[in-house]
Amino acid sequence: MLRVPSDISSQEFESLKIQDMTFVAYRNEVYPSKYEVFFEEHAVIVVLEGEKKFSSPTQEVYVEKGDILFIQRGFYLMSESINESYKSLVFFFDEKLLKEFVNLHPELFNPEEATTTLENPILPLKGNENFEKFIQSVFPYFKSRTELKNHFLRLKFQELLLHLLELDKSKQLRANLYSLYIGEKVDLSFLMNSYYLKPLTLNELARLSGRSLSAFKRDFQEDFKTSPALWLKNKRLDYADFLLRNNTKNVTEISTEIGYESVSHFIKMYKEKFGVTPKKHA
Repeated sequence: MLRVPSDISSQEFESLKIQDMTFVAYRNEVYPSKYEVFFEEHAVIVVLEGEKKFSSPTQEVYVEKGDILFIQRGFYLMSESINESYKSLVFFFDEKLLKEFVNLHPELFNPEEATTTLENPILPLKGNENFEKFIQSVFPYFKSRTELKNHFLRLKFQELLLHLLELDKSKQLRANLYSLYIGEKVDLSFLMNSYYLKPLTLNELARLSGRSLSAFKRDFQEDFKTSPALWLKNKRLDYADFLLRNNTKNVTEISTEIGYESVSHFIKMYKEKFGVTPKKHA
């Protein structure tokens, strides 16, 4: 699984940063390429060459040269190249830079339309000639050594957002970005039931919820009357028990599926909760 942007490495990607924040990454993939990717930040994928398929539980989207996809953060997608010529640019949306942009252009946003989630994790957009020219203007910065690169890239980030708002005919992206700006919080029940089987840390869950870690723990205790760590452990073990009783998977497979790296640790936790080993219920 690839986690972006934190897993972006110089061996696989060329990337540009604004200070310590990844702004854009360029990848020339080797066919075949199929992997699960978790988006830690909102991202925009611009297809430069080739074809690819992105799959989520609710969508299957095929892209080709010229296509643009906005990907909402916090989602896992299966990414599969269709041919060996696939190349793309991936832009990431740092919240600090986004807030700077909204502060500069408040007239572009309608507070009444704010929403924390899109209907689906992938929002396709259609480019135009101006956007293509913008994309070409980004490439020289990969080799640029100017001391002012950070300043130029901040302007490029703002230019990117302006182009996307122009292309966003549905206004879904505009509403979603404004919600980020005002710090609207995600419902904890929806968040936890969506991600409890995913290998996310409490820090990552807190960030996805729009809260600091301390606020996340406080709100969680108030809503669930327990700690996030204990809730996650019990939720995963309950799911493991369901699989053991209704599935042909073995103990090792189930342990891996619910996020335990050590089978022996899973067996110990399961026995503490249910009083018997997993094999008794398998």
